[in-house]
Amino acid sequence: MELSIYNSKGEVTDKKVNLDDSIFGIEPNEHVIWLDVKQYLANQRQGTHKSKERSELSGSTRKLIRQKGSGGARRGDINSPLLVGGARVFGPKPRDYSFKLNKKVKVLARKSALSLKAKNNGIIVVEDLLFDTPKTKAFASLTKNLQLADKKLLFVLPAQNKNVYLSARNLPRVNVITASEINTYAIMNCSSMVMTESSIAAIGDLFNAKGE
Repeated sequence: MELSIYNSKGEVTDKKVNLDDSIFGIEPNEHVIWLDVKQYLANQRQGTHKSKERSELSGSTRKLIRQKGSGGARRGDINSPLLVGGARVFGPKPRDYSFKLNKKVKVLARKSALSLKAKNNGIIVVEDLLFDTPKTKAFASLTKNLQLADKKLLFVLPAQNKNVYLSARNLPRVNVITASEINTYAIMNCSSMVMTESSIAAIGDLFNAKGE
């Protein structure tokens, strides 16, 4: 797939870039995309939730009402789950929500997500961003020139660039990552991907270097 490269003014340049079909042109596998996103979200969970069970509450063990004849459910002490302020039955306990996903599945998921974005014209390639100093106004102008100011954007850089990151940090619908940090959730969680010219090559090197 061949895409035109835009400049910072939102104008189409004479340069073009070819997207590797083995990365951006495969048949998307939606199931592995779902698996990878599920794992990503599961790994974000702290799993520190906890509610007290009957044996963990402090309170009198005196039986409050007789066993039969009251017309209501039988219950024992004040810690009964039937009472307000009582224990909780089968409440949540601290646990680890993470689960294993095979490396090849994760690679296929990333390629599928990239291919799906390319198929839906969700990838825009721009010239390498040159920011001498952090400037949010300049970054906002870039999104406006690309007619993407009202969309949820993912900017992909070839390497860490502190000035670009600081320039985009205060924009609520913009996320900036490097090519090595790219993941399925970030790809699927944006309306459009804005990739710099060098980041296309960086992604290709990343997959090819690992034999992916």
